[in-house]
Amino acid sequence: MINFFSNIMKNDKLLFFSIIIVSFQVILAICAPILGFQDPYKMIMINRLKDPNLVNLFGTDHLGRDVLARVVYGYQTSLLTSSLAVILSLIVGGTIGLLAAYYRGLFDRIIMRFMDILFAFPILLLAIGIIAVIGPSIWGAAIAIAIVYTPIFSRLIRGPALVICETEYVESALSVGASDFRIIFFHILPNLTSVILVQSSLLLSAAILVEASLSFLGLGAQPPIPSLGLSLSEGRNFLLLSPWPAVFSGLAILFLSFGFNLLGDCLRDRLDPRLKGEFENKF
Repeated sequence: MINFFSNIMKNDKLLFFSIIIVSFQVILAICAPILGFQDPYKMIMINRLKDPNLVNLFGTDHLGRDVLARVVYGYQTSLLTSSLAVILSLIVGGTIGLLAAYYRGLFDRIIMRFMDILFAFPILLLAIGIIAVIGPSIWGAAIAIAIVYTPIFSRLIRGPALVICETEYVESALSVGASDFRIIFFHILPNLTSVILVQSSLLLSAAILVEASLSFLGLGAQPPIPSLGLSLSEGRNFLLLSPWPAVFSGLAILFLSFGFNLLGDCLRDRLDPRLKGEFENKF
């Protein structure tokens, strides 16, 4: 493991930097309960809208809650919702893309036209419409984002899967009587690992922004649950009195999304042979 990271640091400093950014934020979110942060739900009205100080490093919000604690626990909400959405969309969309590429014909045309219809809707608008049906909540936001990203994954997986289906080892597996399930999930899917890894990182970055947007509009996490988008929405009403809740929540969304986006870009450059060498001198 140490040799792995040392090789990355030596050969691709930007990838190593992106891993550090993402790892720091993920560890911070996971370990928040044991790192000694204040209770993000505790309200002290006499301390409302305080500037950053030694007790409240990021200040306090309009209800006297510690902004730093709200931001750190907001990482948990954002990562949980976005990760769940991407995993669900990857499972459903990836399966659809694999089946469409393998069976082709009428099944491919029908299922991909349905995916095209979903893909034609603006992401945020479709997510809002879905939440209007199932109701606003963390889980509702995760399901909405998953449905929105399902056609994206299905299209991304189907393209390279079509190429792999024409390879000799797939034809050899067919000739020896291997089942469709074994060919799809043991011969085709493993060769899509790099595509899945890169696109999952990039879409996770986008999902974080969508989740924050939904929470900002009141359609994601509901009060008093700590949420970066919700904290940004609440803080905008007090910008002239105390800008800190909005500023730090906005910066947290920026760095979280930036980290995964940078990681996805670096993985794409490293894993895609067509781009190999194009960004050798990044630093």
